[in-house]
Amino acid sequence: MKRVDDFRLRLGKHELVPIMIGGMGVDISTADLALEAARLGGVGHISDAMINTVSDRRYATKHVKEKLALYKSNVLNEDKSPVKFDLGRLVEATRLHVEATMARKQGDGLVFINCMEKLTMNAPRETLKVRMSAALDAGIDGITLAAGLHLGSFGLIEDHPRFRDAKLGIIVSSVRALQLFLKKSARTGRLPDYVVVEGPLAGGHLGFGMDWAEYDLATIVAEVLHYLKTEQLDIPVIPAGGIFTGSDAAGFLENGAAAVQVATRFTVAAECGLPDKVKQEYFKASEEDIEVNQISPTGYPMRMIKGSPAIGNGIRPNCEAYGYLLDANGKCSYISSYNREVAAHPHARKVSVMDKTCLCTHMRNFDLWTCGQLTWRLKDTTHRLADGSYQVPSAEHIFKDYQFSTEQRVALPEPAGA
Repeated sequence: MKRVDDFRLRLGKHELVPIMIGGMGVDISTADLALEAARLGGVGHISDAMINTVSDRRYATKHVKEKLALYKSNVLNEDKSPVKFDLGRLVEATRLHVEATMARKQGDGLVFINCMEKLTMNAPRETLKVRMSAALDAGIDGITLAAGLHLGSFGLIEDHPRFRDAKLGIIVSSVRALQLFLKKSARTGRLPDYVVVEGPLAGGHLGFGMDWAEYDLATIVAEVLHYLKTEQLDIPVIPAGGIFTGSDAAGFLENGAAAVQVATRFTVAAECGLPDKVKQEYFKASEEDIEVNQISPTGYPMRMIKGSPAIGNGIRPNCEAYGYLLDANGKCSYISSYNREVAAHPHARKVSVMDKTCLCTHMRNFDLWTCGQLTWRLKDTTHRLADGSYQVPSAEHIFKDYQFSTEQRVALPEPAGA
């Protein structure tokens, strides 16, 4: 059987190792992680999820604090429609993160940014346009459109000077979603440079209903490849979700995929933005600890570890500070759920909200442990230490294991201290 390294991903003039690390927010896909992928000749992602918060952490800005101060008087108001993001601050935060990342880039690979349409931010079109345009201005190699159909997203940046030369891709979970995107984007005269086909075993938000287990990545990828061939469209197809070994990846490449997108194994890499104690929770997770639920206010099912502190937490909505999921009318389903529980328990010091979660706050605090279906296998990719914890591997080790391994083998890292 061939290895991943026997293949190459061609994007324009670039010839790349066909490994793409998926974009994980909030700053879980750090610049360090993305830059390692690029240094090794593949493609890495940073994420613009809660970019103002990332900017405050990384670059000592004060966007969140000053937004909260501006709207503090609205905290107890159920109507969040007045709570707007300053587009100039959004530009600054995006520019700082992208410029700082691209300034450090080495190697022949590429760094993309993952842009989620479901981060509606109380002004869906305006904020998405600003985020994408600012990333292009700051020199990002490409943009992956995620968490939504993005039917109008190409149109938002078609007048940007880099619209034709930057790499632009879309994540879909069905042929139908790809068809809708291509139809709506056709008027821009611009095809996507790649299509990521994300299957039902992926981490975080899923492009399926609660019947996700009835679907299969290989089948969907074959359908997309057949459709593109029938339409005579030469667009690289990149499967994602549940690709755990280099052999899994090579199998897709042998069947016509241009590359693979992987993320689960990189959640526990040294360069990943998850706190060390949370990485250990991922290592410890059993297959029974992983669930798909509907607590995300986005409306999408979401895969996570059952022990996530965010599940059932009834924290007061923090829209004045964050508010990334407020729709065009200033609504978020968590607000409705929280207010319902407060009304039902008027004397409780703290309520429990089981059906939805304050995604912004809990993602910011790393309390929502989203994961891929095969997270339970992470413990088999490293060494268990004397104290019962697990050794954290480097991103380079994981990348090269995907690149060179065969026969479903997973190479363990060199023991700590060896």
